Amino acid sequence: MTETSLARDPIAQIHDLFARRGDLAYGEAIDQLQHALQSARLAELRGEGPAMITACLLHDIGHMQHEDAAAALACGDDDGHESIGMHFLLPWFSDQVVAPVALHVQAKRYLAAVDAEYLAQLSRVSRHTLDLQGGPMSLVEAATFARLPFASAAIRLRRIDEAAKVPGASTPPLSHYLRIAAGCRRDRRAK
Repeated sequence: MTETSLARDPIAQIHDLFARRGDLAYGEAIDQLQHALQSARLAELRGEGPAMITACLLHDIGHMQHEDAAAALACGDDDGHESIGMHFLLPWFSDQVVAPVALHVQAKRYLAAVDAEYLAQLSRVSRHTLDLQGGPMSLVEAATFARLPFASAAIRLRRIDEAAKVPGASTPPLSHYLRIAAGCRRDRRAK
């Protein structure tokens, strides 16, 4: 595939990004590709539709686009991966895909505020990033978040995110989920 066609095809760009940077890890026992595939697989097993499966696959794509997310984390900086990912996906995917990606960090802060069991089961890395991302929401922030149009989807994604960190878990290949993602593209929905 030429560089020009790669630039025009979001699925090819996503594939290329996972090929180049999917082996990156940020303190968890699995890399970004494994985490993405496990997230998409859990969404699929839970009966989620194509948009949520795609959101789960791509929710951390901003980590792979950040210049050095691991260094940012080590220095105590939030890499803002949810915003980076949202801006990358926005031209190509609907709100049903993009909004849960954009809100999944806020969903972690929400769940940490309203669900003690959720907070207790966070990995060491997730607890550290929670602190970097502002910690658990206040009651006012949580009430505001809960009213957002895609809050429920972001919360489902977040619960899947935390469960998708199992070394050696079996998943379908990336190509399986990229076919699902291709069906969620804005330009495909308009036809």
